[in-house]
Formats: sequence, structure tokens, C-alpha cells
Amino acid sequence: MDINSLKLMLENGQDSLILRFGLGQALIKQNDYSQAIEHLLKALKYDPEYSAAYKLLGKAYMKNKQSQLAIEIYKKGIQVADNKGDIQASKEMKVFLKRLL
Repeated sequence: MDINSLKLMLENGQDSLILRFGLGQALIKQNDYSQAIEHLLKALKYDPEYSAAYKLLGKAYMKNKQSQLAIEIYKKGIQVADNKGDIQASKEMKVFLKRLL
């Protein structure tokens, strides 16, 4: 689904974790990191244990040249992923974090 369709859904009151995550993902692909960050933060308000959103948010911060925030998000995301048993997400975020340190 394209960004305009996702934004239209949002305007029509269909706000959700998946919609915000999808918007964040689509905006990163278009190099609109500031907007992606905004939507991914809102996705995490829906579910603070959604490890995929931490991984994507860390990427958006990194691409937006906000390394310190990326580090903080990856650390939090690793903790969340480990607590949930989401081994793959934890491993990926550990690799991304190591590149920033």
C-alpha cells in the first residue's frame, strides 16, 4: 500500500499499530526519516513490546544522523526482544548497535 493510502486511512480514523508501523516503513523507503520516526514512536505507544518497531525506529534515527537516539532505542529494543524471546530481532539490533558504538 502506498503512503497516500495509508495517510488517508489515518485521516479516516483507522489509527493502529500496524498502520503506524507500515507508514514508518514506507517513509523510511522514501528517505523521510523525520516523519518515519514520528509514526514509529506512535506505533510503540500502541504496543511498547513490539520489537520490530524498535528495530525500524533505530534505523530511522541512524539514517537521520541521530546516533545517540538510535543507540538508546536499540538498547531498549534488545531488552524488549529478549524478554519476549524474539531472538532474531534481538540479534539484528545487537549488530546494528555494535556498528554505532
